[in-house]
Amino acid sequence: MRPPSLTLLFGLSRRPTSATLRAHFSTTKLLSAKIYDRPEDAVKDIPSGAKLLVGGFGICGIPENLIDALSKTGATDLTCVSNNAGVDNFGLGILLRTRQIKKMIASYVGENAEFARQYLSGELELEFTPQGTLAERIRAGGAGVPAFYTPTGYGTLIQEGGAPIKYSGAEKGKIEIASSPRETRQFNGINYVLEEAITGDYALIKAWRADTLGNVQFRLTAGNFNVPMCKASKCTIIEVEEIVEPGTIAPNDVHIPSIYCHRLVKGQSYKKPIERLQNAKPKGAPAEATTPAAKTREIIAKRAALEFTDGMYANLGIGIPTLCTNYIPKGITVHLQSENGIIGMGPYPPKGEEDADLINAGKETITLLKGASIFGSDESFAMIRGSHIDITLLGGMQVSQYGDLANWMIPGKMVKGPGGAMDLVGAPGARVVVTMEHTAKGDHKILSKCSLPLTGKRVVNRIITDMAVFDVDPTAGLTLIEVREDLTVEDIVANTGCQFKISPDLKPMAQAELNQG
Repeated sequence: MRPPSLTLLFGLSRRPTSATLRAHFSTTKLLSAKIYDRPEDAVKDIPSGAKLLVGGFGICGIPENLIDALSKTGATDLTCVSNNAGVDNFGLGILLRTRQIKKMIASYVGENAEFARQYLSGELELEFTPQGTLAERIRAGGAGVPAFYTPTGYGTLIQEGGAPIKYSGAEKGKIEIASSPRETRQFNGINYVLEEAITGDYALIKAWRADTLGNVQFRLTAGNFNVPMCKASKCTIIEVEEIVEPGTIAPNDVHIPSIYCHRLVKGQSYKKPIERLQNAKPKGAPAEATTPAAKTREIIAKRAALEFTDGMYANLGIGIPTLCTNYIPKGITVHLQSENGIIGMGPYPPKGEEDADLINAGKETITLLKGASIFGSDESFAMIRGSHIDITLLGGMQVSQYGDLANWMIPGKMVKGPGGAMDLVGAPGARVVVTMEHTAKGDHKILSKCSLPLTGKRVVNRIITDMAVFDVDPTAGLTLIEVREDLTVEDIVANTGCQFKISPDLKPMAQAELNQG
């Protein structure tokens, strides 16, 4: 390719009243990004031992052609930085199957059985990083910021150290390599954790389209972690569905400018599987729950929906919290935020109208409401960490009487990861409501002290279960404020694993109506 020629014309006017310096720049040929015909050619020089940033959220927006091509190169001992680990036979699951990954730095890996097997058997290293911290570590790396302080993870294994990075291959459950403690510092009375930036040797990115200069545009929620990762590697390789001429993408529609794009390839035969297909219920389908388990979840969701107030910005966790949208009181507008980069989530799409590029943080297909906005993962967690979200509803495995929350790990058994929960509960001033069943197979879930690794320390403001509602004070403990109509205080005592106060204004547990409008 010929280098562009550059013509500079300088003119100085001779007017007696003023002198004006004029510079005219023109190029006879635009410098294009390096475009490859095949993804195999774009990744063939990635060596064993390389550190890769791999975009995507779940399997939405993953560079499927580049991953498939990399699986054929024979490169091994790779460190992969990615929000997720794909699924068993797609995304990074392919590289796990071919044993090319030595270490993962990830937020949530709960959908990949082969990953869990390799990790628990000591074949694979894993550095868990909260989702927002992961996004900010990558953003900082691309911006030349070596480290930063965040409130996320204080008082947990992430900060205190001891999280299992590698298990022993010989002795089941024995931790061979554990995470190190993080430095902490207090600002304005709030505890913060020092986190170091992340950069990569290569970034594997998926975008919707790019022009021949390398200006990039994403589509819907497929931007996610691709956005910050583009900027944080020595060599960014971007696969797109379409390559267009400069000017086709309007300047305001360029999500990633060409300076960050080193290699460009047009992907072929995209599969774009949907991880969790959800459709709107057809007309005439039962509106209310019909099974005992569904009825239990419905009781919790109907009460939790009453936490919403008009105009608030809310983040809803996976599971029961997402059911709450069915019971938002009429006349109340709630702006739903999702960690993968949305404000203004709508309901599930009608059958046949789902879009693989449009999902929520639970990887479910969704729609958008009028006035919705979409952004990258780093921006999403900036608004969370910056305390711009009014309320967070999420599930829990255990909650202590002083508001400690555990919901991300059972050491040696359950491998999922913190996801975005640590960021959501760790934001200063966040209002956190935990929605969960009161007991699990007869075991208490509300305890004097959590026995599982913490998601956050003294972070929960309210607990809503299928039996009762508690307010939580970080120093005074629990106060019972509502009891389900068919239960007594004695029932709550028998099913709660710690002491609590009883409100003098104790009320029956309220329930919102199904909102079919």
